[in-house]
Amino acid sequence: MKIGITGQYGFIGYHLSQTIKYKFKDAFVVPYKKSFFNDLTLLNTFVKSCDVIIHLAGVNRAETDEKVYNSNIQINTLLKNALINVDFSGHLIFASSYQEETKGSYGKSKKESRVFLEQTIKNLGGRYTGLIIPNVFGPFCKPNYNSFIATFCSKILNNETPEIIEDKEIKLIYIDDLVDEIIKIIYKGEGVIQKNIESKTEIKVTDALSIIKSFNDLYIKSNTVPYLNSRFKLQLFNTFRSYYDLSISYPKMLNNIIDHRGEFSEIIKTDSGGQFSFSITYPGKTRGNHFHTRKIERFIVLNGIAKISLRKIGNDKVYEFLLDGNKPSYVDMPVWYTHNITNIGKTPLITSFWINEPYNSEDPDTYFENV
Repeated sequence: MKIGITGQYGFIGYHLSQTIKYKFKDAFVVPYKKSFFNDLTLLNTFVKSCDVIIHLAGVNRAETDEKVYNSNIQINTLLKNALINVDFSGHLIFASSYQEETKGSYGKSKKESRVFLEQTIKNLGGRYTGLIIPNVFGPFCKPNYNSFIATFCSKILNNETPEIIEDKEIKLIYIDDLVDEIIKIIYKGEGVIQKNIESKTEIKVTDALSIIKSFNDLYIKSNTVPYLNSRFKLQLFNTFRSYYDLSISYPKMLNNIIDHRGEFSEIIKTDSGGQFSFSITYPGKTRGNHFHTRKIERFIVLNGIAKISLRKIGNDKVYEFLLDGNKPSYVDMPVWYTHNITNIGKTPLITSFWINEPYNSEDPDTYFENV
């Protein structure tokens, strides 16, 4: 199955494309570039190459409301023309928003586009699904754009004060849950004129802010993983962690206490349980080269010299950290970052690992990819 995703490098597009790539071997994500909407020939070629198109591209914010409206109508009209040009008869899944019911220009442009794209596909004999999506949150969502969760996480980690414009109950869906819903629609293969995606959580803005602040107090200031006693808290914590700047945050030095008994370093405090382990790696050997989408994991070098490398899936930039057992330090593995550890010393490397859930062979959440 050839799947095209417009807006592939945006928040939802990134998670959807990478999930399909790594979890669904019978699907191929058709290459996409934002510039396709500036060249009708390229856009026609892209559309013609797809069995299924998930249309996520759009403009959430601009200098004026009028520009938001006009930009979205223009993008969706270009797609409509391409669909007609290549006589597309596949499945078009259009991502709209709960804001359709508001008076804003964004919601208005989305609703109008959803309707005329539906009619276009109907005339072409294809299948069409119009998604009505609630507030989405998750790792890598752009702060100060369209998610108050992303904005709160970024501001708190940068020692800024979040502003609450209106304290009300907000319906939320985590990015992985939304991606699962979209993939179900893809594989079911049936068009649904209007599909309302149900939120998984409803929370007051102040309550969400309070939880995020507690993450900062525990995880950042006290080196403690909080008690994640609900699925939402785990999702929110992984979201919070994704805004931690790797380039300036690691490696972190452990508190090394020396007295007549010897040396002691507290690896980590945790309120959430988990699994501790250690490994011995021979000189020149490498472990890892995999990533996780939900697990929280920490590497600590206890003896020897190691190089830890990380790369965000879909990105070429590699972060490298040198750790020495004589100066205890650690690196945390963010979700969606492939990582490995290499013994670059002349003696066996002793590494301690902590992960927040025991290994489950039926649901390992481990995907292999070279750094």
